Amino acid sequence: MINLSPKFSCAKWLPILRTIVTSIPKCFTPIDQSCPPLVLDSYLEGSIIDAVYFKNREIDNFIKSGNLNSAFRSFNEMTMCDVVTYNLLISGLHRYGLSEQALPLYAEMVFHGIKESGSTFSSVLGICGDGGFLREGIQVHCRVVGLGFSLNLFVRGSLINLYMQMGYHDVALKLFDELPERNLAIWNLVLRGFCKLGRLDELLRFHARMELEGVEPNGLTYCYFLRGCSIERSLHAGKKLQCLVVKLGLVDANIYVANALVDFYSALGFLVDARKSFEAIPVEDVISWNSLVAVYTDCDLVSDALELLTCMQLWGKRPSIRSLVGILNFSSRNENISLGKQIHCCVLKLGFDNDSVHIQSALIDMYGKCGEVESSVDVFESLPKRTLECYNSLMTSLLYCCAIEAVVEIFSLIVDEGVGLDGVTFSTTMKALLMSASASLVSCQLLHCLAIKSGLELDSAVGCSLIDAYSKCGHVVLSWQVFKGLHSPNAICFTSMINGYARNGMGREGLEMLQAMINKGLKPDNVTFLCALTGCNHEGLVEEGRLVLDSVKSLSGVHPDRQHFSCMIDLLCRAGLLYEAEDLLQQSPGKGDCVMWTSLLRSCRVHKNEVIGRRAARVLMEFDLEDPGVWLQASNFYSEIGEFDTSNQIREVAVARKMTREIGRSLIELK
Repeated sequence: MINLSPKFSCAKWLPILRTIVTSIPKCFTPIDQSCPPLVLDSYLEGSIIDAVYFKNREIDNFIKSGNLNSAFRSFNEMTMCDVVTYNLLISGLHRYGLSEQALPLYAEMVFHGIKESGSTFSSVLGICGDGGFLREGIQVHCRVVGLGFSLNLFVRGSLINLYMQMGYHDVALKLFDELPERNLAIWNLVLRGFCKLGRLDELLRFHARMELEGVEPNGLTYCYFLRGCSIERSLHAGKKLQCLVVKLGLVDANIYVANALVDFYSALGFLVDARKSFEAIPVEDVISWNSLVAVYTDCDLVSDALELLTCMQLWGKRPSIRSLVGILNFSSRNENISLGKQIHCCVLKLGFDNDSVHIQSALIDMYGKCGEVESSVDVFESLPKRTLECYNSLMTSLLYCCAIEAVVEIFSLIVDEGVGLDGVTFSTTMKALLMSASASLVSCQLLHCLAIKSGLELDSAVGCSLIDAYSKCGHVVLSWQVFKGLHSPNAICFTSMINGYARNGMGREGLEMLQAMINKGLKPDNVTFLCALTGCNHEGLVEEGRLVLDSVKSLSGVHPDRQHFSCMIDLLCRAGLLYEAEDLLQQSPGKGDCVMWTSLLRSCRVHKNEVIGRRAARVLMEFDLEDPGVWLQASNFYSEIGEFDTSNQIREVAVARKMTREIGRSLIELK
């Protein structure tokens, strides 16, 4: 007999049973009255299964045509459904970006006792990975183990993909190593995860392991390898891979590998090699054209990008979303509102305005960065469906235009409407709170609680924002607790923690954090070294500051910039090492700027060094500055060494230029 799900009562089954029984004489040879009851039961069971099958076919057709409302209408009309029914609806919701509705549907399925299949687990785990639902993903993992699907390659691949997307690559590798046999799709899943994490070392290690185990890579595998080289900017490894794919004939046979080579050289800024790789493609497809357009826009060569875009359309190739987003991003960076409006017209003409979240977000961002926040709001309000990405773009645009209160209002609206929250939403709101007059420890803690409730406390963007917020409030211990709670902190998280220590005068702790970062294999950048130098400056660590400045070139591969020199010069000046500070100032880019010379002059006043002070004051007067503070420093210096006439002349020049100094203001929180 049929095993009815608890979801359905027997009363609901009576109409369909009557229909089946009355249809027997019409469709089949009359049944003998002496026929055993078991035969009749089997007939009824088969008919009911057929009814579910045809309903599933109907739901599948509705989903393929994009008509989800009709699909759910058919689902609600069903008196009985099976695992296939739920699989179709869950995968359909995921396909059309409605993942937040898919998980409750899966929970309903489990509640009603319908056992999952491999396809169910694969779809639900994919939803958890794409949506960042780690906690729900772990719960599904438990059911996978409990129902005996652990060794199913399809399900195991989805689990590996989930943990890779969440940044838990050690768990993903453990699941990978436990498999008794692995196909190429599983290998590619791991490689894609490391590619997204930017772990070139792991990608190359897996490449060697594939060769050792006799696994033959395909074109997709090499695309991940080349993408990893692009992210890590490894020219040597990328060229070796290029030689290999050329030798295997993949450049001519696989358009995706050829396009990956174009992207590789463009990411490293080798435009000539990128163009050569493009021209070597036997038959360029739309991806090839759009890859090269994106290259030129990324390198700010917008005239070449527009020329290529025109040629592309003449050859009958349709511009992609990536190309148009690239030009819109260029308009945002350079505040070129005229070009942005032209691309907006092109977007409307091609019909991308209602189809692509990326286009919508780029338009909102472009108008905001160009100072036309009203146009950003107009684009947002004209959207047929407001996604979280569009909300985030509007919030960053408002933040860029210093509309702080509006950012907080948008955040409240997102929470009220239940759109969902992600790391960008929290970090943007946190920045707005810290910029507002109402910023306080309590407001940061309230936002922190909401992040925990939303399951985003382990997100690196949220973690960095919380570290920064607590350190600005003077609670470095709370910043350290947030940092310690992150599963796999990246370079930005380390930099935020070093900056937090520097801000609170804990330079030695910042240097220890820098060393821990290097020991972990993360590469510090210019901002990291600047934060470490700032900590040395605040704590007066001269020798350590010298070591940090010397390490900039050796560890980051770039020369120290003006900010590094300015911080080190200020450190030397505070320590009274004025001659060393002046020598270093002469070595800095452009032989110093106003900030550096002002710092030197101020220290000459403190340490009563008339010789260097005269030189610093003379250089400052040659800058022809409009900052009244600099003129006041020079005037006070000459007054202190007894040259009152010179001091008065400087003040008269400042008065003649109508220089005024804004009165300082401060705000404190009262407990």
